Amino acid sequence: MAGLREETHAFKARKKRETEEARQAAAFFLACGIDLGAALAADGEDGERLRRRLSRLIERERLRGMRRHWSYDLNRHIALKQALDRLDRCRAGQPGTAPGCRTARRVG
Repeated sequence: MAGLREETHAFKARKKRETEEARQAAAFFLACGIDLGAALAADGEDGERLRRRLSRLIERERLRGMRRHWSYDLNRHIALKQALDRLDRCRAGQPGTAPGCRTARRVG
C-alpha cells in the first residue's frame, strides 16, 4: 500500500513539474519569441548570447517597473527571471534541470 502512495505522490509531482515547465516555456516564448527548449539546448557562444539577451530583457522590464510604465508586466518579469535561472542551472549542470538540457557542464 505504501508503494502505491509513493507512486501516486511521484506521479502528481511529475505532472506538476511538467505543467510548470510548459507554462514557463509558453510565457518565455510570448515574452521574447525564443523557444525555451532551444535556449536550454544552446551551447557555447549561442548560449551565452541568449543569456545576455535574457539579462537585457530582464533589465528593461525592471526599468519599466521602476518608472511605473503602463506596459510593465510583473508576470512577464517573473517568467523571464525564472527562465534565466533555469538556463543558468542547466549550464551549471545542477540538479533539477529540465530533461531537454543536453549541454550541462560539470562544475568542479
